[in-house]
Amino acid sequence: MNPSCDIFCAVVDNLGDAGVSWRLARQLTVEHGWRVRLWIDDTAPLALLRPGIDQALERQSVDGVEIRIWSAPFPVVTPAQIVIEAFACELPPAYVAAMAEQPRQPVWINLEYLSAEDWVAGCHGLASPHPRLPLSKHFFFPGFASGTGGLIRERNLAVPPAPTFSGPLTVSLFCYDNPALPGLLDAWAAGSEPLECCVADGLPRRRVANWLGAPFPAGALAERGALSLRALPFVPQANYDSSLSACDLNFVRGEDSFVRAQWAERPFVWQIYPQADDVHHGKLEAFLNLYSEGLDETTAVALTDFWRAWNGKGDVAAAWPAFRAALPALAPHGPAWARQMRSIGDLAGNLAREALNKPSRKDAMATN
Repeated sequence: MNPSCDIFCAVVDNLGDAGVSWRLARQLTVEHGWRVRLWIDDTAPLALLRPGIDQALERQSVDGVEIRIWSAPFPVVTPAQIVIEAFACELPPAYVAAMAEQPRQPVWINLEYLSAEDWVAGCHGLASPHPRLPLSKHFFFPGFASGTGGLIRERNLAVPPAPTFSGPLTVSLFCYDNPALPGLLDAWAAGSEPLECCVADGLPRRRVANWLGAPFPAGALAERGALSLRALPFVPQANYDSSLSACDLNFVRGEDSFVRAQWAERPFVWQIYPQADDVHHGKLEAFLNLYSEGLDETTAVALTDFWRAWNGKGDVAAAWPAFRAALPALAPHGPAWARQMRSIGDLAGNLAREALNKPSRKDAMATN
């Protein structure tokens, strides 16, 4: 019988946490035949990402995934055979106690945030015994190197066509509240090259409206110098994924759109999720070190300088000309990088294989 799985998601980064959890839940269901319940404390992002999900329902089934609202008090349920806590959320104490009472304790996996840092491979798969109960939590790290969990990628995801850079430069813009954005828009508007920018709904569109000094509703077009701006409506996950392959350059943020930009095989710019004490800058540098391998020095410097400036360390307008000149050299790098990532295996497949091969803590103790 196909295994049952409970995925728990506490929404912190709005679309990112919900987006990754939904992709994983759906892939484990569709591609691996698992019986998945997704427990999420805020279904509003899911309703946006997957039309047909009703955020008002306590319980519903979409694409084979049972979606449950994670509320307090937590309902009395039988734990699944495999339990995944996404992004270090804390499981309900009553649920953990119920896990320990099962005849065969569930495999408990802590799905961590994506990171390119060196220590990730060494921590991937490590067990953390519960201090009181006969349970062990296993850490599962998405990553970019062998020995990690890899990246989420569906089996039927098509390899996109190569970029052509014909006509005006087309750019997609999806970001957090970024103080560097007005300076970049100024540089684009004052440039000699026509540039078409598709602005994502929500915060990016509001910040562009502030820069324009005028309303910028979904569907609106605005022009300032060489810059043409198009205000996009909110698009579901599948539509967003395909739109990335239609642009020459993609600005992305967080984790979910960051990964999708890599599968789009186009040059991209990442705004990492800001953390206290600038911890995120170390994570940004770790990825830049990996991603820039194989690039010539001029291209690598242009990439690094612009990404740093976009993340608050440098002048983004000053860094733009060199980065723009490097885009043709970055174009073939995207497909090569994607091939390298595919060789690691996809996250859902790696997780399914590792979870099914892990004994429960009680079983492990019985064999010692």
